[in-house]
Amino acid sequence: MTEFVNVTGGRIAYDVIGDGPLVLLSHGIGDRRQAHRHLAPRLAAAGYRVVNADIRGHGESSMDWPSVTGKAAISRTDIAGDLIEVIEHFGGPAVIVGHSISGGAATIAAATAPEAVAGIVEIAPFTLVQKLDVAALLRVRRYRLGMVRLLGATLVLRSLRSWFRYLDIAYPSKPDDYDEYMAALAATLREPGRMAEFMKTGKSTPADAQARLPDVTCPALVIMGTLDPDFADPRAEGEAVVAAMPPGVGQVATVEGAGHYPHAERPDATAELILRFLATEVPDSRRGLSRRVS
Repeated sequence: MTEFVNVTGGRIAYDVIGDGPLVLLSHGIGDRRQAHRHLAPRLAAAGYRVVNADIRGHGESSMDWPSVTGKAAISRTDIAGDLIEVIEHFGGPAVIVGHSISGGAATIAAATAPEAVAGIVEIAPFTLVQKLDVAALLRVRRYRLGMVRLLGATLVLRSLRSWFRYLDIAYPSKPDDYDEYMAALAATLREPGRMAEFMKTGKSTPADAQARLPDVTCPALVIMGTLDPDFADPRAEGEAVVAAMPPGVGQVATVEGAGHYPHAERPDATAELILRFLATEVPDSRRGLSRRVS
């Protein structure tokens, strides 16, 4: 059931399941919270209270937000501020699980409000400023196709059709409900104003998130799909994110055969990595609550 929380500048749509320590899920660009439809129940079944939120402008959250970086953009700093307010609404602290742009937002939230963020999980994060790898474009087909469809056709031409052609590459393994999910996502993006909100995410860069990586003090896990078309070398990207954090803070894990959406493509493997991280790396004393991990 969709619920709403009012935060500075608008309102965030969310649903919540389970009972226990708080985990906040936040999706990537051009998507909606149902991207976590397979992950959320697995975390709830393990004894967590899981809040699954639509980022600003997306899904059922409101549109036309004022931005820290300008009205025409949706930045990681903007999303981080929303996440912090959502955590405050639920009493916190929380572990943030952020995908793609929300991985960078999780970094900023953890650095900005360490009392509210007990840990972060960044799935296929855009947390570092990207440089196009020309050699890899020639050598790695998945990377070449991903960049052409994501950067060229979608963010430059503003083509919804190209976005779904990109998603076909970004999901090298399709969940059983892939066609149904994509039809519902297309319907959402065709709502008046939604595509324009999606395009605002392309007007910001990860520079704000990269600058805050040295300030992250809570435990951090970076999860990469081995076939992610957004990165020439997905594991190396994850390792670079962790290397920019203070020593001992972060760790990297990979999901074999997954692309940019391991939480939807390989939910069992992704949930196992997250639950192990929660059980071993996020101290109970930080959370003030008992944990039940299966």
